[in-house]
Amino acid sequence: MKSLPDTGLFKPVPSRTEAKTDTTSRVARQIQDLEASARAAKTKRLREARLAQEADAPPVAPKKPARKR
Repeated sequence: MKSLPDTGLFKPVPSRTEAKTDTTSRVARQIQDLEASARAAKTKRLREARLAQEADAPPVAPKKPARKR
């Protein structure tokens, strides 16, 4: 039997509430992705700054243990 090409003629149409829910979910996901990328960029920037600061700092001499009395 031959299959008919998908013309999109009989696709289910989402109800109004489903369409609004899908839109809300999509927008919320976009906002979360944007915040995650901003957080990752900030973390990368701060890590690089910390490593540069540690490289410029003089080495710290180890402390001598306290004498027992």
